[in-house]
Amino acid sequence: QVQLVESGGGLVQAGGSLRLSCAQSGVIAGIYAMGWYRQAPGKQRELVARITSSGNTNYADSVKGRFTISRDNAKKTVYLQMNSLKPEDTAFYYCTANRLPLDVYWGQGTQVTVSS
Repeated sequence: QVQLVESGGGLVQAGGSLRLSCAQSGVIAGIYAMGWYRQAPGKQRELVARITSSGNTNYADSVKGRFTISRDNAKKTVYLQMNSLKPEDTAFYYCTANRLPLDVYWGQGTQVTVSS
């Protein structure tokens, strides 16, 4: 079973930066994509960023140019570097991992709060 543990959330002022980390445990073979979702109160869960096993990345329009997703395979960790943070980035952020054919794994999440 794949387990994902997020860290790095916190409270920052608008314009600041945070880096979220998602550490993997258990079997990671077969994972073809990992990503970050976020959900704010009263809003739909949103895919923020995704990175595939081949290194391709995708970003939500709202974070393009500000957020960067990356991987460190040796550390079995995926990161989300968040720069130029805005109050609207405030949300609970979840790490996900996908394995063929239908498996989706979720971390416990970490809170990001951006003050105005």
